[in-house]
Amino acid sequence: MLAYTHADEAVKIVQSHQRVFIHGSAATPTTLIQALAKRKNELKNVELVAISTLGPMPLVEPECRDSFFMNSLFVSENIRKAVNTDQGGYVPIFLSEIGHLFRNRILGIDVAFIHVSEPDAHGFCSLGTSVDIAKPAVETARFIVAQVNKQMPRTHGDGHIHISKFSAAIYVDEPLPEVDYSKKITEKEKQIGQHIASLIEDRSTLQMGIGAIPDAVLNSLHHHKDLGIHTEMFSNGILDLMKSGAVTNAFKKKHPGKVVSAFTTGSAELYREIHDNPEFSFHEAAYVNDTAVIRKNPKVVSINSCVELDLTGQVCADSIGSYHYSGVGGQMDFMRGASLSVGGKPIMALTACTKKGKSKIVPFLQEGAGVVTTRAHVHYVVTEYGIANLYGKNLRQRAYELMRIAHPDHKEMLEQSIIDRFGSFVYPFR
Repeated sequence: MLAYTHADEAVKIVQSHQRVFIHGSAATPTTLIQALAKRKNELKNVELVAISTLGPMPLVEPECRDSFFMNSLFVSENIRKAVNTDQGGYVPIFLSEIGHLFRNRILGIDVAFIHVSEPDAHGFCSLGTSVDIAKPAVETARFIVAQVNKQMPRTHGDGHIHISKFSAAIYVDEPLPEVDYSKKITEKEKQIGQHIASLIEDRSTLQMGIGAIPDAVLNSLHHHKDLGIHTEMFSNGILDLMKSGAVTNAFKKKHPGKVVSAFTTGSAELYREIHDNPEFSFHEAAYVNDTAVIRKNPKVVSINSCVELDLTGQVCADSIGSYHYSGVGGQMDFMRGASLSVGGKPIMALTACTKKGKSKIVPFLQEGAGVVTTRAHVHYVVTEYGIANLYGKNLRQRAYELMRIAHPDHKEMLEQSIIDRFGSFVYPFR
């Protein structure tokens, strides 16, 4: 029988100079986080590690500067300011390798804060919406503090933990944070979605992230047949596609008949749909994002986005200049996995301009920008103006291909940059 305690008592396990893992995305343990923040005057130099988290993050408020340090493995909006000051840091790491950091004590976890489903008749809770890096965290942490939530869906896969592993547990009955990007889809995203849909064949296996572009792609696939899903994460757009019959997972080689993912974030309807649903299978990111696993599926289509892309195909996806904005995540894992899949297509999708009208296709990346995906890994690039296939093309050819799908207002600037760099304005194709 699981004995619950109050959150203020549960977080007393944390001591100064320890490293605390915080469960992420829709599984962010908000109640435990708020209770830990109350101890800011008692604790010193507590290091926090997490990927993306949702909701308030009082642990990174200025008054917590001496108490907590956010060492982020993926920068989310609620910690972005802190990570770009001396109150935090950013670890560039492939999502598939974070478990290695925990298991090999490179980032050894003292205390893991997790957010789980109610225990079943056998005493097993589910890591719910976020197995990703939570599984290796709970397997290696010295102490585990669980936020057990009546509303956390029980998911199938390998994200289960027995209550006997908990050092302390609290009970809550509260909705998970919701995210909906469908309202942010503009005409530009619709055009990008249609371009990408034209590249996707029936029986393809899809990987897509979260945001307006992935949802726009999914909205354009309802007439496709026998699609499969093997993805780092998914959101609301997948539900209608499954209901329409376009997604069957029938022709996947790995986990046929199942949607495979490491985590999910979306609507209350999505959370209800995945609850105790064997059609969805959640696994840790080290497995889901393993290129050796990804490539075993046929026709893998990986759809990712970025902050900016230079004329040779170098992709910056985690920073704006030197300002850390997001993270490496699983982009490279799936870009490479898709390219190794038989008939696979790695796709980089972006609107041609920022909201302020600046071109995202640039002669050179901004000073301080990090290259998340190298130019050798980039095959297809899609904007609202079309599709560029860079695979097998030299640097000059790539530059002209990318100029072709740039915003018309910036083409003259880009062409002059090509001439300055490569010494020719002749379109170099036969």
